[in-house]
Amino acid sequence: MRIDLLDADLLDSGPVASAESGLADVLVDCVSGGASVGFLAGLTQDEARAWWRGALQDPNSLTWVARDESGRIIGTVRLLLATQPNGAHRAEVAKLLVHRDSRGRGCAWALLSTLEETARKLGRTVLVLDTQTGSPAERRYERMGWQRVGVIEDYAATPDGRLEPTTLMSKRL
Repeated sequence: MRIDLLDADLLDSGPVASAESGLADVLVDCVSGGASVGFLAGLTQDEARAWWRGALQDPNSLTWVARDESGRIIGTVRLLLATQPNGAHRAEVAKLLVHRDSRGRGCAWALLSTLEETARKLGRTVLVLDTQTGSPAERRYERMGWQRVGVIEDYAATPDGRLEPTTLMSKRL
């Protein structure tokens, strides 16, 4: 497995432009599998590609991809940098996604570890995220040293439209 940082300055070049399709595959797969990551069931490849195209243009974010031995994108994670003057020490973790056929191989751990290492180098000492309460992701974050901050009931709809709680988590680096 290889972890690569996507360079937004190269958006129209081959590597990043082709990454949109792989990122869309991972996003559609996760939503199809029931992950509550901001989208409802029926998300199309075109919709997912368009979302990634916009997300990759955000100058205050970093996006990593995990690739398997063949170069196929199997996972991703984003670091959203706080831009307020009083928040230059913090960032948010978003869209930690691993394709269902690649889970259980350490991909999420590798992506999150890479993100945390970079956040440290950027002087970001506090990371935050939210995840569906009771999900495997919540347990994974806890095993990696994340602390539960609280739960918000009925925070987000699952792909099938049910409102579910989210757990807010933080980690000091």
